[in-house]
Amino acid sequence: MEELKVLIVDDEERMRKLVNDFLTAKGFKVLEAADGEEAIDLFCAEKDIALILLDVMMPKMNGWEVLKAIRKISKVPIIMLTARGEEQDELQGFKLGVDEYITKPFSPKILTARVDAILRRTGRSKSDVTEAAGITIDKTAHEVRVDGKTVDLSYKEFELLDYFIQNKGIALSRENILNNVWDYDYFGDARTIDTHVKKLRAKLGPSGEAIKTIWGMGYKFEA
Repeated sequence: MEELKVLIVDDEERMRKLVNDFLTAKGFKVLEAADGEEAIDLFCAEKDIALILLDVMMPKMNGWEVLKAIRKISKVPIIMLTARGEEQDELQGFKLGVDEYITKPFSPKILTARVDAILRRTGRSKSDVTEAAGITIDKTAHEVRVDGKTVDLSYKEFELLDYFIQNKGIALSRENILNNVWDYDYFGDARTIDTHVKKLRAKLGPSGEAIKTIWGMGYKFEA
C-alpha cells in the first residue's frame, strides 16, 4: 500500500500529536512543523508531500503567508485548521487556494474523512483494499470477506477490524482503541470493546483467532 505523506503545521504540540496519532493509525506518514518557516523548509525538502494541514495563527509566519508561499510553487491540497470561524476568513482562504477549511475543535474522524475525500479528488488516495489472516477489507465497498466469503459486520465492527489490521503486530490498549475507533470524545465504558471483539471473532470464524487478548491491557492483531 502506498504510504502518503501529510504535513501538519501547528504551533500547538498537543494538536499536532492528536492529529499525528490519528492519521498515523490510518496509514499515513505524518510530518510535523511547529511554525511557518519550518513548514516551508520541510515542504521544499520532502518534495512528495500529498497534503498539508495548516494552522492560521502561528509565530514567524502565519498560515496565510505559508499558503501564499506554497501556492507560488505547488498546487498540493491544503486544509486550513483554525480557531476562527468567521465567514470572511473562510472566503479569504478559498480565494488564496485552500481546499478545505476546518474550525477547531474538530473530530479527528471528520478530519480524516476530509483528508481522504480530498486525496481521492486529486487522485492520490490510498489503496482501499487491505488483506491479512485470510481477511480482505474493501473500504470503498464497505465489505469484508473471509476466505472469499462475504461477512456481514456492523459499522463499529467494521471500524474495529480495520483498526486492528492497520495496526497489526502492535499491542493496543482499550483506551487507545476507544480513542481511535469510538473517537476522542467517547466517554462510555471500555467494556464495550470486549463485547464488540467477542462478536467480531465469532463472525470471522477461524480468522478471528488473529485477534489476541493481552490480559490487563487490550488486544493485538497477529496475522
